[in-house]
Amino acid sequence: MNIPLGLAIYVLLWWLSFFVALPLGATSLHEAGETGEPGVERGAPRQHNLGKKALIAAAIAAVLWPLVAYLVVKDVIGVFPR
Repeated sequence: MNIPLGLAIYVLLWWLSFFVALPLGATSLHEAGETGEPGVERGAPRQHNLGKKALIAAAIAAVLWPLVAYLVVKDVIGVFPR
């Protein structure tokens, strides 16, 4: 496997795991029973913690990357045409 393909796999895994991690721990103003300032959506998260979620996504992608890379190298997942 070449370096660009390895990086592309990692980036795709990172984005997928980031989107999975986004709703973790998110509490809206409505769920918390709080009233927000005028113009603030009641369904918006009180705290988003994007940095923490980005690190969680990086850890998940780092754990999954060797498995997916192995499957690509062994041609279990057909990436290259025959």
